[in-house]
Amino acid sequence: MIRLTQRLTTEEAAGKALLTTLTLPIDLRIKSRLKVTLDNGDAAGLFLTRGQLLRGGECLTDDAGAVVVMVKAAEEQVSTVRCNDPLLLSRICYHLGNRHVPLQIEAGFARYQHDYVLDEMVVGLGGSVAVELAPFEPEAGAYQSQAGAGHHHHHNDHEHGHNHDHLHAHSHAASAAIVVPMHGFLKTS
Repeated sequence: MIRLTQRLTTEEAAGKALLTTLTLPIDLRIKSRLKVTLDNGDAAGLFLTRGQLLRGGECLTDDAGAVVVMVKAAEEQVSTVRCNDPLLLSRICYHLGNRHVPLQIEAGFARYQHDYVLDEMVVGLGGSVAVELAPFEPEAGAYQSQAGAGHHHHHNDHEHGHNHDHLHAHSHAASAAIVVPMHGFLKTS
C-alpha cells in the first residue's frame, strides 16, 4: 500500500512525474486518514495533517517524495444556483450560509450538495436551481486554511509585540462591560 503523507505545493509538484490520480467526492476529501484506491487501481492510504480539505488539482506524495498523485474532485449530485443579479445571488448565499451549508461560490453561480429542501428555499427567494453532476469545491470557511496554501497560522509561532494574558475591565458611560481577549477575538459580557 502506498502511504500518501505530504501535500506538494504547485512549485514542488511541477518537476515531478505523476504516477496517477485519486478521484474523491467532497465527503472523502475532508478526511485526513483514509484507505483509498487510486484511479490506476493501486491501494493507498492517506495520512495527512488534520483539518485541511483536499482540493482538485492538489498533489500528494509519500515520505520519500518518490510517488506523486494528483487529487481530482469527483462529479457528484449538486444543486447549482445561477443568477445574473449579484444582489439576489448574495442574498441566496447568505441564507444558505445561515444554515451552515458547505457552499461553492463562483462568479454568477453558487453550488451546494443537493438537498430538495434547500432547493425549495432558493426558489422561494427568487433563484433558479439546476440539479446536476459536477465537481464540488466548497469554500474552506473562515476558520480553515485554504488547502494548498501552505500556510498555517498559529499565534504561538511568531512575535506579536504584545501578549494575550491580560484582562481589561472598565466602565463606559452607557454600559458596563468586561472585555476579555480570547486568542484574537474580543468577547464582551
